Amino acid sequence: MPAHGHSIDEYLEVIYFLAFPIGEYAPASESAIASRVADMLGVSRASAGEMLKRLESEGLVERGEQKEAILTAAGIERAEKVVRKHRIIERFLTDFMGYTASESHVHADELGDTFTDEMIDRMYERLGRPDRCPHGWPVSTELEQSENEGLLTLAELEPGQAGEIVRLAEHDGDLLHWFYDEGYVPGSKIEMRAAHPAAGQLAVVLDAHEREIGEKAANGLYVRLAA
Repeated sequence: MPAHGHSIDEYLEVIYFLAFPIGEYAPASESAIASRVADMLGVSRASAGEMLKRLESEGLVERGEQKEAILTAAGIERAEKVVRKHRIIERFLTDFMGYTASESHVHADELGDTFTDEMIDRMYERLGRPDRCPHGWPVSTELEQSENEGLLTLAELEPGQAGEIVRLAEHDGDLLHWFYDEGYVPGSKIEMRAAHPAAGQLAVVLDAHEREIGEKAANGLYVRLAA
């Protein structure tokens, strides 16, 4: 396990979020990539850069023509298994152990290496083959990737557009807690009323209640537009 206690699998999980739906993540320069990964994991850019080199040496990441980092076929396969495991553990923690949805994310990271693939398969069956994690992400990464095209972030909605919150970004634990505390949860109905770019604020209607939300938070809410 590397410095700061983050395993290869945790790095792959972050890279997967940056990579889907096509296995490539931007920006193209190595330093910027390391910066994004570092920010999401709360480590130094140097540590993230070292891990990217390690992933490349192990055949999980390769460099493209523009020096962009691309998950290899082996990297995609392993990353998808890591993501699926994480989401099943989250459901186990909420459905069986009584943890809140926001708590489940933190503990699932801690428990990722505890369960074997066979244990995860048994857990999945005992849970009744859940479709999604508590935060709305499909357990099936294939379904997730096919669903991506039909979703927008809340920040991308135009005034007057409405829809349903489908997923919550979960890499920022504090923000994830805030979503639940404020009622921005999967299944909630939301409408964009107005954007105030200068203030970095958006005016929305959440389940019939007028609210304001910052652009950073709005970029972490994935919405399916109403038909």
